[in-house]
Amino acid sequence: MNGTKIGVSISATGASESVAKIQRIDEMGIHAAWLTSGGGAGDSMAVLAAAAASTDAILLGTSIVQTWSRHPVSLVQQAQVIADLAPGRFRLGVGPSHRTPMERMFGADFRAPLGHLREYLQIVKPLIQSGSVEFEGRWYSAAATLPGPLDVPVMGSALMPGAFELCGAEADGAISWVCPHFYLRDTAMGALRRGARSAGKPTPPMIVHAPISVTDDINAARNGVRERLGYFPSTPFYARMFAESGFIGTPVSGWTDEMLDSVLISGDEDAVAEQIQGIFDWGASEVLLSVVSGSDDAAGSEDRTLSLLSKLSTS
Repeated sequence: MNGTKIGVSISATGASESVAKIQRIDEMGIHAAWLTSGGGAGDSMAVLAAAAASTDAILLGTSIVQTWSRHPVSLVQQAQVIADLAPGRFRLGVGPSHRTPMERMFGADFRAPLGHLREYLQIVKPLIQSGSVEFEGRWYSAAATLPGPLDVPVMGSALMPGAFELCGAEADGAISWVCPHFYLRDTAMGALRRGARSAGKPTPPMIVHAPISVTDDINAARNGVRERLGYFPSTPFYARMFAESGFIGTPVSGWTDEMLDSVLISGDEDAVAEQIQGIFDWGASEVLLSVVSGSDDAAGSEDRTLSLLSKLSTS
């Protein structure tokens, strides 16, 4: 799988466990570790700073830092620390998340999320990559400098075509989550390319974030997604994305087997390897994988999945 990357989303109950898991997959040769904004381990930027100081080769990334949680200059200052501890290994993913949690958690005035994301990227990316920024926008303003540029790609979360187009124009990559793979191939990639063309730049990487389970029991893997991600089809943004994909009425239906099979990578080792290669074949640059259990033995199921990902990463 030359030229492509395999990453794993780390889920843990605390910072120490997160760092230990990142160290483990670093030793296994898996290309990348990613932290979401949740997972119970605390602030992802602080955890990745600890992981940066205790790993050697693995790429580290956020998927995502919620834009509402901090000013873009504050986030860049945190990125500066991680980039110094792990030169060339950190990738910063940002995104607006969703209305209800952002309003409840931060008291955010959740309006124009793509407009906020655009301005956030227009501050973070030049400050990181040129070392200075002067910006006055509708939602944010910033005037800051760094001692020098940082080797840190800045990526955005994307769900609907407009977000993928925005990432194509303004970001160094787009990160999806629980999107049907045919939707990413047939709709999202085109939007990403349009955005890049409008900005006169090459198409940035598409990172496909998907649940995965190496298992002989597909129904168990489907149930693993239902247990972990059961609410997604009913949330407004995801319901609209599923409708765009052809799955109508998902707040009522919940996860159907057809929906699950469109987002879940599962099966035995050969089947999973073939599915991952298929994603790369249509143009994705990286898979970002959240391991779900495919048997009653959750630890054994995770080990089986990680073992295959290690093999694919080092082949």
